[in-house]
Amino acid sequence: MSNPSTLVISAHAGDFVWRAGGAIALAALRGERVTVACLSYGERGESASQWLEGKALDEIKQIRRAEAEAAASVLGADIEFLDLGDYPLVESTDAVSHLVDVFRRTQPTVVLTHPLHDPYNGDHPAAARMALQARVLAQAIGVANSDGSYPTRDEIIGAPPVFFFEPHQSEQSDFKPNVLLDVTEAWERKRAAMECLPAQKHMWSYYTDLAVRRGVQVKRNAGPNLGLPVDTKGEAYVRYYPQVTDVLA
Repeated sequence: MSNPSTLVISAHAGDFVWRAGGAIALAALRGERVTVACLSYGERGESASQWLEGKALDEIKQIRRAEAEAAASVLGADIEFLDLGDYPLVESTDAVSHLVDVFRRTQPTVVLTHPLHDPYNGDHPAAARMALQARVLAQAIGVANSDGSYPTRDEIIGAPPVFFFEPHQSEQSDFKPNVLLDVTEAWERKRAAMECLPAQKHMWSYYTDLAVRRGVQVKRNAGPNLGLPVDTKGEAYVRYYPQVTDVLA
């Protein structure tokens, strides 16, 4: 079996923290490799406070990059930036090809990304579509890497499960989670990572409150008398592909 490796494909610089920071930190605490592929810095659509302060585009990109690097470090993840631009995040063959490289290099056993529907932010489904396409192409030995070379047998990937993390307005995005993750152990790391993103400070309380609500659902669905702490924190996911198992649990 491959060594555990989580790949997180994030449209903007803060998305991976708000939506999957707990999962990332838990994996890192287990000693597993986590890589965040950040497609843009969120410099145009996710950095209003910086624009209102009169900062220029290049300066905003540098600020958001530094924030994301700090957050990833707190969570225990590596991070790389494709700098594809946002609002809109444009899907392209080149972008997908570079994501194929990321898949093959990191050999993920789990993939986390955005859901395929978000009426408030087209960048998020665009990131998901490119992630899913790259996952399929990275399995094909006849599909070249971005430099034109062809992969070896060891470079192609298997079929890692894909989990969609929770969008900002779940009900409007028709997000119906079928996986609830107990992130209580990693919550302090997630909260610290959130605080690395002052450009979106208004999100801190929202995602703290959401973690509490999902924590209630974690306890509710975990069954009675399992000793879950009162202050359980949770994250919600949708599994995209079927689970393969020989035991129903």
